[in-house]
Amino acid sequence: MIQVTSAACAEVKRLLEKQGNPGGTGLRLGVKGGGCSGLSYAMSLDTQREGDNVFETEGLKVYVDPKSYLYLNNTVVDFQDGLQGRGFKFSNPNAQKTCGCGESFSV
Repeated sequence: MIQVTSAACAEVKRLLEKQGNPGGTGLRLGVKGGGCSGLSYAMSLDTQREGDNVFETEGLKVYVDPKSYLYLNNTVVDFQDGLQGRGFKFSNPNAQKTCGCGESFSV
């Protein structure tokens, strides 16, 4: 399972509202090759695709393709807006090594 905090849900819902919130659109989470540690997190606003793992938190649909789910299972996605910066943060227990910026990891 993937957890999305209340702060992250609120920010994604704000972005969806800004876009006009097309029906069925939710948060797509994924993993792609690249970054200084080998794998990078990917986020987008998207609709469900065949084979997706689907989660719902506070009315927000979260879509994850099966391959990415292997790397993201039990991950917590948060949104922070403070003096240290603004953005989404991933807490991934599967990551054995992360880069300093927190945007890439290796398993």
